[in-house]
Amino acid sequence: MSETQQQATHIFAINWRCKHTWRTASVNTLWCLLGCSIGDFGTILYFQLTGIAWPVWAIMSLAIVNGLLTSIALETVILSRQMALNLAFKTAIGMSLISMVSMELAMNLVDVAMTGGAILTLWVLPFMLLAGFITPLPYNYWRLKALGKACH
Repeated sequence: MSETQQQATHIFAINWRCKHTWRTASVNTLWCLLGCSIGDFGTILYFQLTGIAWPVWAIMSLAIVNGLLTSIALETVILSRQMALNLAFKTAIGMSLISMVSMELAMNLVDVAMTGGAILTLWVLPFMLLAGFITPLPYNYWRLKALGKACH
C-alpha cells in the first residue's frame, strides 16, 4: 500500500463519533474564527468605508493575510498566559495554516458569492462566520484525533 493510500485509510479509520473531540475541535475552531475574523472583517470594512478602489481579489487577499496575522496574534496572547511569550509565539506560528487558510477562503468566497464583492453587511456576516467555522472543523477534528495536534 502506498503512503497516500495509508494516509487515506488512516483518515477513515479514526472514530468520527467522539463527542469530546468534536467539542474540543469546535472550541479550537471558534478561537481561530475569532482571530481570523478580526483581521478579515477589519480589512474589508476599511476598504468599504474609505472607498479605496482596489480590485475585489486584492482586498480579499489582503483580508486573508490580515486574518491570519490577527489569529496568530490572538493565539499568542492566549498562550502567553500558559507559557513564555516567545514559546507562545512559536506555538501560534505552528498552528495549522491549512485550517486558517481554508477558514479565510470560505468566509471570503461566501462574501463575494452573496454580495458580489468585498462588502460587509449584517445579513451576510452569519453566513460568512458559519462557512468559516464549518469548513476547517472536520480537519481540526481529524488532526486532533489522529495526530493528537490541536490547531490551538
